[in-house]
Amino acid sequence: MGARAESARRPGRPGAGAPAVPDEAVILRRGVEAFAELGYDHASARELARRLGVSHNFINDRYGSKAAFWRAVVDHSLGAQLAAMPEVDPSLDDAERLRRIIVGFYRTAADAPLVGRLLVNEFTQDSERLDYLYEKYMAPTVQTLGAIVDRLVADGRMEPVPMDVLFFAIVPPISGMVEVPLARRLGRPEPTSPQQLTDTAETLARLVVNGLLAKGFGTRS
Repeated sequence: MGARAESARRPGRPGAGAPAVPDEAVILRRGVEAFAELGYDHASARELARRLGVSHNFINDRYGSKAAFWRAVVDHSLGAQLAAMPEVDPSLDDAERLRRIIVGFYRTAADAPLVGRLLVNEFTQDSERLDYLYEKYMAPTVQTLGAIVDRLVADGRMEPVPMDVLFFAIVPPISGMVEVPLARRLGRPEPTSPQQLTDTAETLARLVVNGLLAKGFGTRS
């Protein structure tokens, strides 16, 4: 008896007559939107499928689980952000290197505000997702910033500051790049041009770095 040929179908691929599955990039972009707007816990499999325009079992078939889909979304989004970050010349003065790293951080946040919102959602929860973000994406940046700050402190140009304080001195100004409705109420012109966003990122970074380099900020009366 001859073997019966069967047509193999990849997980997540629609059957005959089913609506076409969106391109992978579209799926991941819609995933960012869903997780940013709803948060991980409230982004149910059913709601994700509705927003992606796919069947209810698509995520499990294609990615294995909602958690794996979240990691795919994060890797796609943060990978693109890291690729967009400009290389900083290591021969520059450490204060200038610090400023340029922060400028790049703010500018990429403005280009992808939903990614910033997704990250803020995760920063408030002690979870495996935060472990994933920290170990894969944040720890390398923290290490680079820490080395620069250590040299500035050793040179007497900056007061010693714990890493958690340093991090939260840098991160909150991102709201100035991504909270556009509030920024408009505070006087930001509409529409905002790419050059205006770059200028805003430069100004925010200058304020942060100048504050960090201001000697005596840690003294108490």
